[in-house]
Amino acid sequence: MNPLLERITIDPGKAGGRRCIRDLRVRVQDVLEMLAAGITPDDVLREYPYLEADDVRAALAYAEA
Repeated sequence: MNPLLERITIDPGKAGGRRCIRDLRVRVQDVLEMLAAGITPDDVLREYPYLEADDVRAALAYAEA
């Protein structure tokens, strides 16, 4: 298992129980949609300054899995 996937969490009380990054209210789906729309990982990090580069990598690893 990819250790980055440990950054993906599910909490029924946050984001409707959808997968989020590190218990934050940033959904994996939101990060993936931004990347699919052509937004660079650096721009994602600027948009969400509390995310880390490994969080973006974790979202990609989740999509790959």
